Amino acid sequence: MADYPSYIGVDVSKSWLDVHVNPSGDSFRVEYTASGLEQLVSRLSKLRSGLLVLEATGKYEAVAAASLASSGFKVAVVNPRQVRNFAHATGRLAKTDRLDAEAIALFGEAVKPKVRPLPNEQEAQFSELLARRRQLIEMLVSENNRLKGVASRKVGRSIKVHITWLKGALGRADDDLSDAVESSPVWRAKEALLRSVPGVGKVTSITLLAGLPELGSLSSKEIASLVGVAPMNRDSGLMRGKRTISGGRSAVRTALFMAALVASRRSPQLAPFYQRLVEGGKPKKVALVAVMRKLLITLNAVIARGTPWLPQKA
Repeated sequence: MADYPSYIGVDVSKSWLDVHVNPSGDSFRVEYTASGLEQLVSRLSKLRSGLLVLEATGKYEAVAAASLASSGFKVAVVNPRQVRNFAHATGRLAKTDRLDAEAIALFGEAVKPKVRPLPNEQEAQFSELLARRRQLIEMLVSENNRLKGVASRKVGRSIKVHITWLKGALGRADDDLSDAVESSPVWRAKEALLRSVPGVGKVTSITLLAGLPELGSLSSKEIASLVGVAPMNRDSGLMRGKRTISGGRSAVRTALFMAALVASRRSPQLAPFYQRLVEGGKPKKVALVAVMRKLLITLNAVIARGTPWLPQKA
């Protein structure tokens, strides 16, 4: 883990950026606007050798992180749950924007999270398209569930109209994603590599391209941990608990789960692997998680090598 001369925590909200700098203890607030970001970069100009830490809000932090990274800062975007757990563990129960910024800075100093490349504008737009597709699917599932339990014909007709619209919107979203892939020679080449692996279809490959840009640049252990498919120990004293998975990138993990279902039945590499685990006494769910991890490692190797999947090389 790298040591930095300073750790800068930034708490991001819709209108404000609250900043805390360790070890100096300086705290200040700027408006979350273009001029506010310029002011922030100016005030932190002497601290570019430090580590700047923001929480992943899923929405608001993206512009700030991109602006600061493009200005030469080392930026780490971290899981907000980890920061909150850290704050609780250190007795910091109060919650204000200023205190949150301080907790983020202290978390950065204690954990020293890795600096990972931020998505460029094209990748960010791709991620938004993928997120919109997931939202449309969730709404379709909800409306179909409502239709099953509705008694009113009038309400039923309304739901059916909405379902028809959602199906059309989902089709358009798929077309937009396909166009995005086709518009980029790099993504087109990577998608072809990913889809050469048995079990990986269009949705899985697109999800990996948008949600896991680190694919091919990390080791097997690192990529498994990043996605959240690395088994975690639950041992204490004489107790030996079950290994579980947690954290990571849920959208990528969901796509991998669906691909692993197919691969566990059809892949010449993974179907026998899955069968051996089940026949050896592993619960089917545990065996499927093992398939997910092995599939992810295979995909990571394929992208790293830049050559299509082959049974004897994967």
